[in-house]
Amino acid sequence: MITKPHIRVDENGAMRVGRTRVALDSIVAAFQQGHSAETIQQQYPSASLEEVYGAIAYYLANQEEVDTYLESQSRIWSESREKATRQESPVVCRLRSQAAKMRISAG
Repeated sequence: MITKPHIRVDENGAMRVGRTRVALDSIVAAFQQGHSAETIQQQYPSASLEEVYGAIAYYLANQEEVDTYLESQSRIWSESREKATRQESPVVCRLRSQAAKMRISAG
């Protein structure tokens, strides 16, 4: 019997559904909100219905491990958002610089 891996870990350590870029996080969040596998598959058309069911089954069979992973992912995203808010975008810096130059030349 050949089995298909419905969950894989990508090169960045993120858990993905099948061969797609869909994060397990997304499937689990939708499932926890009460969405059916069919509705979730419609939200993520790159994942097959089989892959969505497989991801849900994986979550249910490994709930403690997946919950720990999801908490870790949440911390990573929070840290990234915090870092992004502390550092101004190079584009914003350039725009502010240009606006300042325009005010100086106009005044």
